[in-house]
This record gives sequence, C-alpha cells and structure tokens, in this order.
Amino acid sequence: MSIARLPVHSNLPYYEERVDLACAFRWTARLNMHEAVANHFSLAVDDEGRRFLMNPNQVHFSRVKASDLLLIDADDPETMNRPDAPDPTAWGLHGAIHRNCAHARCVMHVHSIHATVLASLADSRLPPIDQNSAMFFNRHVVDGLYGGLAFEEEGERCSKLLADPKVKVMVMGNHGVLVIGDPVADTFNRMYYFERAAETYIKALWTGRPLRMLSDEIAEKTASELDDYLGQAIRHLAELKAILDEQEPQYRN
Repeated sequence: MSIARLPVHSNLPYYEERVDLACAFRWTARLNMHEAVANHFSLAVDDEGRRFLMNPNQVHFSRVKASDLLLIDADDPETMNRPDAPDPTAWGLHGAIHRNCAHARCVMHVHSIHATVLASLADSRLPPIDQNSAMFFNRHVVDGLYGGLAFEEEGERCSKLLADPKVKVMVMGNHGVLVIGDPVADTFNRMYYFERAAETYIKALWTGRPLRMLSDEIAEKTASELDDYLGQAIRHLAELKAILDEQEPQYRN
C-alpha cells in the first residue's frame, strides 16, 4: 500500500513532535476519550518549556494534522489577539502550566468518561486495586476547588497543584483529568492507563462488593517499577503511528 505522507525533512518546524501529537489526537478520538471539539493537548518544544504546540480552536481530534498545530509562546500577552488564537480555556490552562511547570513538557486534558466519573465522586482519589491503578499511587492529585471554565485565573490556580514533578495526573474535580509527562509517548500512555484504571475502579464499585486493596508498600513498589518502564510507552505510540500510516496517513501532513 502506498502511504502518502510528508518526508521526514518536512519544512514544518518541530515536524516529528507534530506527528507524534497529531497521532495522539487521532487515537484519543478512536478511543472515544475526546469530547466534541473541546479538550486540548500541548507539547513544549524549547528548553525552557514555554514555547509549545497545541491544537487549533474547535477542530475535531479525528481531523488534526501535523501542520494544523499552533506554535504558542506562554509569555506572549498578545496570544489571544492572533487571527488563529487558541481556545481561551486552552490558553488559560495550558499557558499557565507551561509558564509555571517546566517539567510538564506535554500536557493532555480530556473529559474522558471514567476519569470524569471519578472526578465527580466526593472522594476522587484512585485507590490501588490492580496493577494499572497502582501506577498512579502517590502520583496523582485531586483538585476539589473547581471554579468554572479554565480561563487564566483558574489555569494559574490549577498549575500550582503540579509543582511536585512526581505528580503526573490531576483529577480535576467536577471537570475531568489532566495528565503531564515527557515526551508525547509517555504522556499519552499515562492518560490511556489512567482512563483504563478509572474504568476498572468504577466498575468494581458497581458490584457493591468489598475491594481487594493493595498495600501501600506493594502499590509504591509497583508504581516505581512502572516509572522506569518507559520502553512500553515509546512502543505504544510507535504502533499507533504504524496503524495510522496504513489507515489514515494524512495525519502526518
């Protein structure tokens, strides 16, 4: 099968990073973890983490291409005056995180069903009931102070909850979930597994039966082991790109 794609030496700045991010958008739509034309992903492309790629305003995840991604400066006060200005809530949330959390190279925010159900519970913590949920033991934080749409003030408040580099997931109470990492493969893989873990937990609660909880010691051991299991994330994204190369290669354009 002939695959129509831009060459690796494309003139687009940060081409390979764009391809990885475009793949993540399209696969998130395939997993039904997107929401209409809302939700946003971003990826820092400079050493300071303040210049970043992000999806254009109100374009469906399943249609995002490498060339569509906006290049934004978190320190530019004129960002929302550009003709291709991003969604104001995306600017408020992602701009604040890239300004304040240099370790958050990639930021993915979705309203995926099971993570959002978790975010709607009075106790939105994810307990370690299996290997997937143990991945997030002591590595997620719950924001219980939802204050409306994530414009700049709300974005600044949320960014402060990610100051600890060990915290990779923020359960946004009454809202959704936000995942950080580096690079795209690491972040997408974490977002995927958080949604899977949340689904397992929610369905376990449906049974009404007692949960078999891992001890703190085993949960932390498992999380630490998975912290160093980065090869899987890289292969995960590589396989997804290989599938898209066969089925919808225009994501690379």
